Parts: sequence; structure tokens; C-alpha cells
Amino acid sequence: MARVIPRKPRRDDDPPIDPVGATRDVLARCEKAGFVCAGIAPVQGTAFAHELRAWLQAGKHGEMDFLERDNHIREEPGKIMQGVREGVGDGVQDREQQARAFIVVADQYASRQDSDHEPHEPLHGRIARYARSRNYHDVMKKRLHALADALRIDYPGSDFRTCVDTAPIMERELAALAGIGWQAKNTLIINPRLGSYVLLGVIATTLPLIPTSQRVPDSCGTCTRCIDACPTHAITPYSVDARRCVSYLTIERRSPIPPDLHAGIGDWIFGCDICQEVCPHNSPRPDPTRAGETHPAYDADASRASLSLLQVLGWSETDRREAFKTSPMKRASLAMMRRNALIALGNAIAGIMGASTDRTRVSELRDQIESVANDTNQPELVQQTAQDVLRRLEAVE
Repeated sequence: MARVIPRKPRRDDDPPIDPVGATRDVLARCEKAGFVCAGIAPVQGTAFAHELRAWLQAGKHGEMDFLERDNHIREEPGKIMQGVREGVGDGVQDREQQARAFIVVADQYASRQDSDHEPHEPLHGRIARYARSRNYHDVMKKRLHALADALRIDYPGSDFRTCVDTAPIMERELAALAGIGWQAKNTLIINPRLGSYVLLGVIATTLPLIPTSQRVPDSCGTCTRCIDACPTHAITPYSVDARRCVSYLTIERRSPIPPDLHAGIGDWIFGCDICQEVCPHNSPRPDPTRAGETHPAYDADASRASLSLLQVLGWSETDRREAFKTSPMKRASLAMMRRNALIALGNAIAGIMGASTDRTRVSELRDQIESVANDTNQPELVQQTAQDVLRRLEAVE
């Protein structure tokens, strides 16, 4: 979400703004606000305009139609400030202007020191790490808004627009330009000290700031672990085909998931961390104090590491809302969560069929899916997924 903070008018007797001093002040305030790192990105056209257009034309954004809108801003991010409103009442008007700098910040939501390789309970679906705690949109927005409000007062005549995840800008490219990390082969930002378990926020501003001069070099080298480990083959170097990505499929896709991708989804029901888990830059550091510190707001709720697949299938809308009340998982509808649970349950059954002779347990679980497949009161998305899962199980018997 982007929020515009209108400027405080500049008076004739206000002192001129010193860009060097203002930059130091802004970065110090970012640190005080609890962001694990921050930098200043210059305002310039994206270096990936051709790649972005080709990616969209190939349909690799899937059902994320919003990515087709406002591409003129993605290609020229300085335009993000256009349309900022000023005035009161009938005197309100849109002001045409350009951003002069981007303040880019990062929150650390998990530590590379934390192992996530403990086995989950049987018949549970896994949740991506970032979604196991409070909604990062709320956590970051609150602090970015407070930071921008304070800067607006202390730097009269400057405008600010806060962005967390949904503004039409290339946050990862800006993060690389701001020296926070490099954009890796899996397209995520990797900080050499913290790894890739970071979330990004941006403040576009007309305040004259000095861009961070030191960029982080690409250290992926010849490594292809993320590419090799992707269970649905969604990753090619420095590009992700969202249509095959487990995170996209379980979070953004609203329609049925193609059956040929079901097996690759495994036991994930919201998001996926595989390309991060295998990355050597996310491995534990010998000195834990050098691995950064997770922001307290993201202290993971152990009960959210996974969810019972059978419970999710039995949820009401009230149950979903209660479970996701403070979570970014509320983005997924009840029908989507049931769809995801059915696919993960089908994969679990296939695993049981291949590893044991407990035909009774397999039959009981299949009956659960059949009851959904035959229930005409189920949403079409859920009923069709159940039917697809049953057909796949018949094929592997």
C-alpha cells in the first residue's frame, strides 16, 4: 500500500536543505525506527524495462493483472510522486512533480541461524516463514508512516510517499541501488550479512538526498542451487515464471491449479521457502552475532509453521478470519486455502501409498476428498480441485 504524506509549506526564512546532512539524518532515523538496514536509491529509469515487457508479454505474471497497470511508473519510478495532492477544500489540486530520491529500508523476518528442517506433524501443510508472524504490511507501514510524517515536519517543502509491496515500483531493483543487497538468481534480494529473509519498504521523496555509493556485488557466481531445487521448475537465472511458482500458485492464483503442478507443491499450503532454504547465503554463520536480529514483531508463532490439512478443509469463513486475523495469510480466501489443503492432502496420500501398506488409512483420507468432490455446495474451485486430486491418485495407484 502506498500512502502520500502532504508537505508542510516551506517559508522564506526556512534554512536551505543540506543534502549530505539530510541523508545522514534520514538513515539515522531509519536505524532508530528498527529497520535492519537502509540506503538511498537514485531516481532513474529501470534497467529492466525490456525484460519486464517481455515477461509480461509472455504471460509469466499469471493472473496478477495489476502488474500490467502503471508500467510507465515501473519504468520511470520518479513518476510515483505525480498526482500528490496539496491544498485544502476547494483549493485541493494535483501537483505534477518527480521524486528526487528513494529511501529504501529492510526488516529481517527470520534469521539464517534458525533451522527449519524439523519434521512437521503428519498431514500438516507448511507455511512460508514470512507468514508465520504479524502482517508485515502493517508492521512496516506504521513505522514508515511515522518516519515520513516526522520528515515532512522537519523538512518543509518536501513531499513523501510510503510504499509497502503494492506500489508500481521495482522495490528489489531500488534495494540493490540503495546498497541493501544484490538481486539473486531467484530474483530475491540477498544481503551478504543477513541473507534473503528480509522484507522491503520504500519512501519516495522530493527531499534532495545523496544516493548510497557502495553497491553490493552479485555473489551468486556459478551456483544454481535455487534453480535446481525449485520443485516446479519456475526459476531460470534472474527470472521467475510466476505461473509455476509455488508461492504464486498458493497465494495469488484464484483459479484451479493445473494438476501437472500438484506434485511439485508438496506440503506447502501458503507460500514456499525452498529457493531460500537451499541458498548458501542463508546458511548459519560461524558468528551468530553477525547474522542480524529478527525484528520482534516477526517473532514466529510456532502454531503457524504448519496447519492441519483436515482442519483447514473443515474451516468456516469465521474460522479462517480468526486464524488469519493479524496474518498476511488473510490474502488467501477460504476457497483458496481449501484448494491448497486438498492438493497437499493428495500429495500426502500419494506418499503414504508409496511408503506403507496401510490401505485403511489411505481409504479414510480418500473418502475425505471424495466427500468434497461430490459436495455440490462446495465452491467450484474446491470441488474441481478435489476431482483433480482424485484423478491423480487413481493414476499413481
